[in-house]
Amino acid sequence: MAEDRLQSQMCAEKLKALGEPMRVRIVDLLRDGEKTVTDIAEHLDQEIVNISHHLKVLFHAGLVEKSKQGRFVYYTLHPDVSAVSRGKIQQLDFGCCRLELPSK
Repeated sequence: MAEDRLQSQMCAEKLKALGEPMRVRIVDLLRDGEKTVTDIAEHLDQEIVNISHHLKVLFHAGLVEKSKQGRFVYYTLHPDVSAVSRGKIQQLDFGCCRLELPSK
């Protein structure tokens, strides 16, 4: 069997998770740092239950991490998802591919 240099299964799972526009918006928002579900829902003007669902998908795809602090759960980008700036272009590096983002 040929070597899978792209780690295609893992890459496909990440891309599938990003295939929903709201999840891309959540990932973009988390570039600014950790946020609670409530913070994200308020910022994106969405229901908490919908944001929770999207965060669960992103978590299972390895794109976000969560940590509990008291009664709050905070979400951040997974450390393997690095934000890279190249001049005026910002990118999120998922390991298997990069997503170019507009500057904030």
